[in-house]
Amino acid sequence: MKTLRLFILFLFMTFGSGMYSQVNTKAVEEVQVATRKLKKAIDTKNESAQADSYYNIGETFFNDGNFPKSEEYYTKAKKIYEKLNDKPNIEKTTRRLAQSQEKQNKITPAISNYSMAAQLGYSEKSRTVNSNDVARLSSPTPEQKVEAIQNNINISKKENEQAGVAEGYSQLADVNIQQNDVFKAEENLNNAYKISKKEAPQQALEINQKLANLYVENKNFEKAIEAKKKVLREDFVKENSQEKVNQIQELADIYIKKNDPDEAVTLLKNAYGIALDKGHTLEAQKSVKKLDSLYTISGNRDASVQLYRDFLGKLPDLVSKDRSLVDNKILEDTEQRISQLEKEKELKDELIRKKNVFNYGLIGVLILLSGLVIFIFRTLKRVQIKNKRIALQSLRREMNPHFIFNSLNSVNHFIATSNELEANQYLTRFSKLMRGVMENSAEDFIPFQQELDLLQNYLALEKTRFANKFDYEVEVDESLNLQSQQVPGMLIQPFLENAIWHGLRYRDEKGFLKLSFEKDVQYLKITIEDNGIGIEESKKQKTQHQKAREGRGMKNTLERIQLLNDLYKKDITCTVKDKENNGGVIVMIKMNLI
Repeated sequence: MKTLRLFILFLFMTFGSGMYSQVNTKAVEEVQVATRKLKKAIDTKNESAQADSYYNIGETFFNDGNFPKSEEYYTKAKKIYEKLNDKPNIEKTTRRLAQSQEKQNKITPAISNYSMAAQLGYSEKSRTVNSNDVARLSSPTPEQKVEAIQNNINISKKENEQAGVAEGYSQLADVNIQQNDVFKAEENLNNAYKISKKEAPQQALEINQKLANLYVENKNFEKAIEAKKKVLREDFVKENSQEKVNQIQELADIYIKKNDPDEAVTLLKNAYGIALDKGHTLEAQKSVKKLDSLYTISGNRDASVQLYRDFLGKLPDLVSKDRSLVDNKILEDTEQRISQLEKEKELKDELIRKKNVFNYGLIGVLILLSGLVIFIFRTLKRVQIKNKRIALQSLRREMNPHFIFNSLNSVNHFIATSNELEANQYLTRFSKLMRGVMENSAEDFIPFQQELDLLQNYLALEKTRFANKFDYEVEVDESLNLQSQQVPGMLIQPFLENAIWHGLRYRDEKGFLKLSFEKDVQYLKITIEDNGIGIEESKKQKTQHQKAREGRGMKNTLERIQLLNDLYKKDITCTVKDKENNGGVIVMIKMNLI
């Protein structure tokens, strides 16, 4: 007999009755639908839809009374909603999580989640309901608990939420039981049952069981029996053969506690017969175990042996008809699929994370290298600009000794010819000119008016030196702003000097030098025109020393123009050519005024 029992126990361990023993087909289908949506959400990286799928799976388990599983899936949904900062759904899921924990008597985490839901509440109603649940679970006195529960009942009635009203009456009954107020607890449980049986059968079954337990604890077996018989007459029990078997077994337990084993045996045989007929393997096994226990107590070993033989003989057919075993297997496979999807998602996320780390690292290195290249380029650019400024300054300073040398030669000429008065006048003009040149020697650009004054002063000096060799004229376009316009200092002077010293002074007759400034749209056009001997004739008359010195002077001026263009983008151009019929030289300088 013992071997037979062990064999049957082994069979049921093989089938597995654990987490899904009471699952129904509808719940399995709902979980499968939610799982397909979850897969699609993961494939499309829709995190909001992923959270919704987890929440719906949690709802299915909660409504089916599987609170550990509902807690698991509500927790997953809550984490994603928090990541998305979806406050309404965080509040909703957190409350459901607290209810799942409370159903498992996990009071401390339930209080924490009710409190969090109250803080997140997006409406006055949700904040109040969750705060009342916190007070209900944490208040030290029954009166405070009752007040919190009654407040939630009133809110549920106002919102016509019958399930909430029924739950409130059931909670009031819990407080009544703590206060040993059996009459009030019975009244509240009956109210809760009447409300819940219409819309929430699962809740009604829980309340009925709580009422039956209350009667049994107070030795009021007749009322407990009547409560169970009442629920057996309900349509939602009569139409659910699996639940009908469970309720008959619970009724038998009451008769056992009443010490009426004969009635209990009759009920358990009835439950066993329905389970065999409808294909409820686990319920049939439960009835067999209870019957075996009663037979053992009464010493009826033959009845036990016959019962087990009958069960073993009918077991193959029973298993083949048992939809719940298939549902359990489907649900188990579905949960494994969910777990696989989560692992695949984690793997993909990890691969993406590593790829992003590599990409971001590569981008960072490229940015760093780009920054380094830019830094080096800018540094080199600054060095180049600095070098060009130094070169420009050097060229300006190189022009000054050349100009001073020529001027002192003129002074020397006046002294040599015993023309002391003219030498003094020349020195006065020369000192004024030199002061102007020195004052502006550190600047790349000076006001147009200052440059014009310097040039006129220079021409006056040279006119004094070569009085009988040339006359000159300076023309300035009236549209030019002499005060604000900036021009390079002493850029024109070398061309004037060349015109006088290498062109006009070699003429047999008196020559003419014309300097003109004209505005041409956004450009300043400078023309230096003379009727000297010309470039080619001047070259023939120069010594090798003069040719070398002249070459350096013009080269320096052209280098200055190039440096000014590089540094300031002035677009300065310069052309020097002989006039037709050896009639002198014309120099044209053009620069951008902007």
